[in-house]
Amino acid sequence: MSRLADLAARPARVLITEDELRARVTALGEALARDYADRHPVLVGVLKGALLFMADLIRAVSIDLETDFIVLASYGAATRSSGVVKLASDLSHPIEDRDVVIVEDIIDTGRTVSYLKRNLETRRPRSVKICALLDKIERREVEVDIDYLGFTIPNVFVVGYGMDHAGLYRNLPHIATLDSA
Repeated sequence: MSRLADLAARPARVLITEDELRARVTALGEALARDYADRHPVLVGVLKGALLFMADLIRAVSIDLETDFIVLASYGAATRSSGVVKLASDLSHPIEDRDVVIVEDIIDTGRTVSYLKRNLETRRPRSVKICALLDKIERREVEVDIDYLGFTIPNVFVVGYGMDHAGLYRNLPHIATLDSA
């Protein structure tokens, strides 16, 4: 039996289409290129969910930049955050005196990105900004200022475009809601 057959939840309806994603990510890339035109920012992708967003975003930014990745965990195989953020893998290069842009797939409670921003600020960067593809503001528990935002979505669990449920559905080219069977 396949792993898909074992799951009780399946993608249900498309919330954001592939074309909508492409257009918005391009606009975010253009905004970053404009705002950092005279600098050399480091875009820090939060793995694994932001992988596809980060890949498309850096292709849409027409200035010199560097990339790095960090792995944080707060979900496991659940559809709700545990509330505990763990640093599973750190940056590979120092960010002191650098302009840093955190690239996150989704912000809901705000705990993960707030933790990450505070953590990175202790490393004395020039600046730390947040670029998030999705904002689920209805779930916000910790105030977060998002500098570059793709879409605001309702309080539904989503998969696709890098986001998963129990490791599955990251490869969908769109973002879909997840329904229980």
